[in-house]
Amino acid sequence: MEKELKVAALCNGTVIDHLPSNQVFKVVSILQLENCKNQITIGNNLDSKRMGTKGIVKISDRFLKEDEVNKIALIAPNAKINIIRNYEVVEKYALTLPDEIRDVVRCVNPKCITNNEPVGTRFHVITDGDQVLLKCHYCEREVKREEAKINN
Repeated sequence: MEKELKVAALCNGTVIDHLPSNQVFKVVSILQLENCKNQITIGNNLDSKRMGTKGIVKISDRFLKEDEVNKIALIAPNAKINIIRNYEVVEKYALTLPDEIRDVVRCVNPKCITNNEPVGTRFHVITDGDQVLLKCHYCEREVKREEAKINN
């Protein structure tokens, strides 16, 4: 007899799917889910035909803000977001980075004005094939997406 583990379907909320397994807990941290009182389902190292293994995060009664989506797009660019209302997927989209990111990433240049004055960060997103660079608007320092320091 086959046993099956059942996870409750979301009535309303957000599903973040197709996360790289090594990024699932970074997403949990970015969204501060350890402090969340909503029902949360986290799956990791799940079989995926496309990715080998993947992770998934389901959050009941919560919808992501733009800066949260941008932070996740930086670490999991191929993830998918599903918006659930009344048990139905009402919106489904792949993550994409905007042309400009504000107050999401810290500048790595210690002399940058954003590290020395109360000025919000602002980065221009530069894509070159699969490579993504973030260029500081103020000091013009460039950093690879993988090396970006995400603000909490």
